[in-house]
Amino acid sequence: QVQLVESGGGLVQPGGSLRLSCTASRSIFSAYTMGWYRQAPGKQREMVAFITTAGLINYADSVRGRFTISRDNAKNTVYLQMNSLKSEDTAVYYCKATRISSVYWGQGTQVTVSS
Repeated sequence: QVQLVESGGGLVQPGGSLRLSCTASRSIFSAYTMGWYRQAPGKQREMVAFITTAGLINYADSVRGRFTISRDNAKNTVYLQMNSLKSEDTAVYYCKATRISSVYWGQGTQVTVSS
């Protein structure tokens, strides 16, 4: 079992920045593909970014160029740096760990972009 704990969400003005963190409970973190997903009210959960064990990265078109995902295997932590935030980025952001048939989700952290 892997527990994921997200942090770093909050209220920010349009154009601002936030950095989300997701820390895993086990040292096998390095064996998992780590991803960030988000779900806005009334919408389906969508992929924001993911980073594989080999360091390959992919972003949703809506965030490419504004968001950066990174991982620190020594700290069992994955980060999402979010810049130039827009109101449409408002959502609950979830961390996801995937390895073969094992999938784990965090509890989510709220990001609200509003003036």
